[in-house]
Amino acid sequence: MAVLEVLHWPDPRLQQVCDPVPEGADLRGLAADMLDTMYAAPGRGLAGPQVGVMQRIFVMDCDWKEGVRAPQVLINPEIVSASDNLVGGVEGCLSIPDVPMDVSRPASVVMTWLDLDGQHHRREMTGFEAKCAQHELDHLNGKVIFDHLSPDDRTRLEAAYKEAQQ
Repeated sequence: MAVLEVLHWPDPRLQQVCDPVPEGADLRGLAADMLDTMYAAPGRGLAGPQVGVMQRIFVMDCDWKEGVRAPQVLINPEIVSASDNLVGGVEGCLSIPDVPMDVSRPASVVMTWLDLDGQHHRREMTGFEAKCAQHELDHLNGKVIFDHLSPDDRTRLEAAYKEAQQ
């Protein structure tokens, strides 16, 4: 397959809400390319808009760096419930390279999605998997990790990012 170009912030496509994937769409080639891109980056998740595809699809593989690959493709994902318990942690983003940020998110979420065969899934995600899925879903909703920061932290880290890109 192919390694795609990853868009970098502040590309305006990273701030757009993605369209639902139409029923019956064949995304196997795109999903394979997105997984190749994610592994090559090397990342643990990648959303459609990060490669210029403005549809509600993301891929992730949370543990591949520690062992065997277990890729997941989530189409039209939704969080149907989230825990009240928030956990903070450092997150990186392939679209905002070299500037990790501390982000707080629900510790667990229940997510629904379709797979590449059109099968419906519903599962509770916890730990890093929950964090990764929420991060990628943010991309489908036009959000990046800067959007989770206080105004002062955002200003400081945006400046660090711009400096790192020069």
